[in-house]
Amino acid sequence: MIALGEYHNLIIIRESDHGIYLENEEGDEVLLPNKYVPETWMVYDKIEVFVYLDHEERPVATTLNPKIKVDQFGKLACVEVNKFGAFLDWGLEKHLFVPFKEQVIPMHPGNEYLVFCYLDLETGRLAASSKVHAFLDNSVLTVEPNEKVELLISNETDLGYNVIVNQLHLGLIYHDEVFKPLKIGDSHSGYIKRIRKDNKLDIMLQRPGYRSIEPNAQNILDKLKQAGGFMDISDKSDPEEIKNRLQMSKKSFKKAVGNLYKQRLIEIKDDGIHLKDQ
Repeated sequence: MIALGEYHNLIIIRESDHGIYLENEEGDEVLLPNKYVPETWMVYDKIEVFVYLDHEERPVATTLNPKIKVDQFGKLACVEVNKFGAFLDWGLEKHLFVPFKEQVIPMHPGNEYLVFCYLDLETGRLAASSKVHAFLDNSVLTVEPNEKVELLISNETDLGYNVIVNQLHLGLIYHDEVFKPLKIGDSHSGYIKRIRKDNKLDIMLQRPGYRSIEPNAQNILDKLKQAGGFMDISDKSDPEEIKNRLQMSKKSFKKAVGNLYKQRLIEIKDDGIHLKDQ
């Protein structure tokens, strides 16, 4: 059987009244309905399709691109709830099912939820779960300190924000490392700050160490230009003011300002910082 929830490059083998039949190298077939058949095609052409179950629970191919595929996390909108569970819009005709037992909190139409798409081995159907941490594994890590990673914001805690790292691992961004608004389900780039002895991951949104100075310095330059060449902010300013105005810590601000000063791009005066050419 052609694997569900995945993209496949399949060979066109024949036409029918309902569409064209596609085949993999093992000889397994699946129908691509007429509405998705390209205008021009020939037998033995290859075509990339996504395979899932239609409303009759039969494998079917589509050229549409779902918002997530099997074994992947993503934020999806709930469109319906009935006595069996919730149904999410994942970009295909048949909505993605979420059983009640797989909902952290009851889902409601119109709301968006971070979920994991999985193949239910008991039913053979694709389904989703909002219990996303159950599908993460830190026992064997595939990342290293300072490595750039892709993040999905999972949930807020007393310590900070839990994040999904590279669709595989669980990490944490501490509150004092957050310098811009974060929303559940949003994607961000980040960096591995530290790997703890228990394989827990500490994450930073900014590049760690000295390498974070340059983007922060550019941010300050951009803000200075937008403000006409002057900002009434300095290393004596309150850390919260720096965080709110520049989305960086006071420590990062001082490093960036020092870098700009050494490059003679700014002047530091009692009233704040000035662009050199102003």
